Amino acid sequence: MILLSFAAGLTALILGGDFLVRGATSTAIALRIPPLVIGMIVVGFGTSLPELLVSVNAALAHAPDIALGNVIGSNTANILLILGLAAVLFPIVSSFIEVRKDLILVILATLALAALLADGRLSRLDGILMLTGLALFLWSSIRQVDADPQDNLIVERRFRPLAVLQIAGGLVALVFGARLLVDSATELARMAHISEAVIGLTIVAIGTSLPELATSVIAAFRRNSAMSLGNVIGSNLFNILGILGVTAVIAPVQAGARFLTLDTPIALTAALLLTFLLWSGGISRLAGAAMLAGYVGYLGWMGLS
Repeated sequence: MILLSFAAGLTALILGGDFLVRGATSTAIALRIPPLVIGMIVVGFGTSLPELLVSVNAALAHAPDIALGNVIGSNTANILLILGLAAVLFPIVSSFIEVRKDLILVILATLALAALLADGRLSRLDGILMLTGLALFLWSSIRQVDADPQDNLIVERRFRPLAVLQIAGGLVALVFGARLLVDSATELARMAHISEAVIGLTIVAIGTSLPELATSVIAAFRRNSAMSLGNVIGSNLFNILGILGVTAVIAPVQAGARFLTLDTPIALTAALLLTFLLWSGGISRLAGAAMLAGYVGYLGWMGLS
């Protein structure tokens, strides 16, 4: 029964994320937002809603390790697993100048998270600081759209009422799926005598990253590197600043020592690796395969820890 609930939760998250992204993307097209910004804000933030709902529910259910592990594990999976797989399917090429500012923000946000975790918890004040950083990022992105209203616009611009229904249905499915996933994952961890941190960093993190995975793989097939990169960069920023910010404001989170000494440094290393690869010209199939191998090794090591 628990496994069935877990599977139902994952299914609801996947379908909800897909509906939400479809509806939000249609709305963004109607508002004439460029693809890179769609990838970072609409798709990246939209596909991060499963992580938001899971982390908030986990914090309220007194499972802080799942709340933190979900976010930090998702950021690592977004880069090594999702972009690695996308690059294996079709190499990712992007102008480093276009994504330089956003990559730096991801690195700074990860460093800020490490600093905030130094006292062993995320307080409400920490959450407010994170949300302030997110608001500044959104303001900067909106200014960028206003400055370049005709940069790489998608052709179709007609708003469709179906988008509103997709967004509403997606949100309902995400709320339902998040509750099922947190409850069943917590119970599975206790039954198998596996730490909630490992469950959050692996099973829950990968599960809530599936919308990002689907989006980036589809973008890779369509040779839309901007969408793939924007999806991951936006998601990683929102995961730290938005999800943990909201979670900490609602319910301050206690953080185990491993998150500061091990898991956050791994997420930071992944962000630095992505920056280096894009600076050097892009992510080749070989580099993508190496990223996937690194992530598999990470999962294997986590299983033994």
